[in-house]
Formats: sequence, structure tokens, C-alpha cells
Amino acid sequence: MRGAGLRNFTLPPRIRALSPEGVLTGPAFTIEGRIDETASAHETLLAWTGLLSKAKPGHIWISQPHNHIIAQMGELSAETLKAKGVLGCVVDGALRDTNFILRLGFPCWGTHNTPRDVVGMWMPTATEVPILIDDVLIRPGDWLHGDRDGMIVIAHERLDEIAEAGVAAMSKESLVRKAILSGMDPQQAYLQHGKF
Repeated sequence: MRGAGLRNFTLPPRIRALSPEGVLTGPAFTIEGRIDETASAHETLLAWTGLLSKAKPGHIWISQPHNHIIAQMGELSAETLKAKGVLGCVVDGALRDTNFILRLGFPCWGTHNTPRDVVGMWMPTATEVPILIDDVLIRPGDWLHGDRDGMIVIAHERLDEIAEAGVAAMSKESLVRKAILSGMDPQQAYLQHGKF
């Protein structure tokens, strides 16, 4: 992706997989929201359940909640999203009920865990809009791909191009690996294949 002139496509390392095994990959369903301590418990829960209703099957729920005080994903929400066919969730914020989420097997990424929930505290402000996590822009439908090493964002209109380039790079790396394991000097292998 750097070779294609792209920058700012890696989510910050504070956002980590709750369970680092496996891969989470798919198109983004974007959410934005803010703390609102004037909202009642009913207002926040009505807004939250409405947000869950909008979630798209076959997509990854990705949220910029603009706070690190309250959890943006918990037991009932994760179970609801999984039942709807949502692939997983990524939040620039906290998770809760993490033992349940781990048993459920719903891939969740966040910055930390806390027992505090959204009730009477947080309201969504938009869905399916571009969001920023630090300097990384995520638009609805952009492709997210994450594993133990971290998560990247690929603009949806460049997905095929980037995927093809990735496969080509892996093929060259395989030739370099084979050459080194056959006894070739690593620098010579790099010079011969143009990849390391």
C-alpha cells in the first residue's frame, strides 16, 4: 500500500483484538457518537437499540465514540450483532462483558475494558458516514483487515488493486524465502527478486 502511494491506513496500536487468534476482514459499517450526560436512560437505550437495528449483515461495526469512559460493546449487543450476521466490531474505545464475548466467539477490537455502559451516558450521532480514528479515514464500505499484528483500512475503490498487489508481493517473498533456505545470501536473494 505504501508502494501505491497510500498513507494513514493503519489503525493505532491502542486498538487491539480481544482475542488475537484469527482474522477479522470485511466492509465497514461506520458509527459516530458522543457522551451526552443530559440524555435519560430510556433515550440512550432507545438510540442504542436503534443503532443495533441498523447494523448491516456481512459488515464490520466500526465506531468512533469520542470517549474512553464507557464501553461501546457488551454481551447483549455482541449477541444481537452476531445473530444478525455482523462479522465483528472495532471501537476506538472500551469493551465490556468480555468473558461472555470471548465465549460467544464474536470478534471484537477495542482499546481497553470497563464495566461502565452507555446507559444515560452516550448517544450515537451518525451512521454510515466517514469517521476518523486518529489520522485514519474510514468510509462506509471501506475494507478492514486485521489480525494479531493490527488492522488496516483499504479504500473500497482500491480493494481489487491492493489485493492483487498483495498476492504478487507474497509470491515474490516466497521466492526469496526458497532462495534463502536453499543457501543463497539474503542480500543476493533480495537483489535477484526485488523483494524482502
